Amino acid sequence: MSDPVTAQELLDDAAFLSLEHQLHLGEVLGEHSWDVDLALGRFAFRAAGEGAGPLLASAPGGELVAERVHLLGTAAPGPRSWLWSWANPSGFGEDTTDLARWLRDFGDRHGVTELTRPEVPFAELPGSPQEPTGAVGVLLDAAKAASRRWTSYNGDAGGGTRAAFLLDHPGFALPAPSAPRVARVLTERLLGPPLSDARRAVAAYAGWRGLQQRWEPDHEGVQLSGPQVEVRVSFDELGRIAGVHAQSSPA
Repeated sequence: MSDPVTAQELLDDAAFLSLEHQLHLGEVLGEHSWDVDLALGRFAFRAAGEGAGPLLASAPGGELVAERVHLLGTAAPGPRSWLWSWANPSGFGEDTTDLARWLRDFGDRHGVTELTRPEVPFAELPGSPQEPTGAVGVLLDAAKAASRRWTSYNGDAGGGTRAAFLLDHPGFALPAPSAPRVARVLTERLLGPPLSDARRAVAAYAGWRGLQQRWEPDHEGVQLSGPQVEVRVSFDELGRIAGVHAQSSPA
């Protein structure tokens, strides 16, 4: 077995970059509808009204089709559990479940049981989420950090059940980091579920985004820098993020 990893460590690693990708997805899509045909492995967004984002507005016929769609699983309110797509008795094609099966193998190698068990009760996930949307968020972020695929979508599958997807499309790639954007991501994520290790989360985000890190003595703060980024993050005595200060640096 490879070195063990915990689900919580995966969540910390994904925390900021996952949020930035979801912010970007909302911006490039704008107002939209969506549909998926799992038999064909087809996931499409369609422009809805005049509020479509630039990527969707420029798509032929106002429809953007993902290059690949990966169904990870579903979170249902009745049993209050997450069911991986490879374990769903309804059965889905290998093309749409291959990533979920890869994650199962990753979980086997690294000891992440949440990725290997066919069905996982909400109460046994990190943070013990109460609702399907919370459970979907946990499993999606863990999957993103493990697979390094970052764009996700979750939709209503009926009866309060949420279906979780990872999507591939070149239009979903992030632009180069900027100071305002980095500061926004770091700040907004603090409104979400608490981080187990904020320093790890910030370091992981900086690494994903190619930012230099200059840590202060005792890790009381870190300066993140790049071509258009100068951001200082400070931490309190409990290791939580205490402040984020950003300014644009010269190109």
